[in-house]
Amino acid sequence: QLQLVESGGGLVQPGGSLRLSCAASRFTLDSYAIGWFRQAPGKEREGVSFISVGGGTTHHRDSVKGRFTISRDNAKNTVYLQMNSLQPDDTAVYYCAGRQTTGRTLIFPDRRLYTYWGQGTQVTVSS
Repeated sequence: QLQLVESGGGLVQPGGSLRLSCAASRFTLDSYAIGWFRQAPGKEREGVSFISVGGGTTHHRDSVKGRFTISRDNAKNTVYLQMNSLQPDDTAVYYCAGRQTTGRTLIFPDRRLYTYWGQGTQVTVSS
């Protein structure tokens, strides 16, 4: 069973940056599309950024476009989320999720399509 572990969260001031990592174990990530999701207190979990198996297809929700970048290094079995110009509205627990697929260019924005989830990492943006 694929295991995912997020890291890199923390407390940052508005305008600051963080890089989240999603590291896989037990299986390699090279057949999994990955999504980053976040959940703020009292709100539903929402999709943030998505990347295909091959890394050539990515998608970000509108509110983070131009600020967040998703990338992957299959040799290191890790997916990254670079977050710049962070705002208080970005405060949430961030989760990465994996879905096995044979489609190297596919992404999956629907959280219901993901099988494997990490435990989450807290991101707090506050002055």
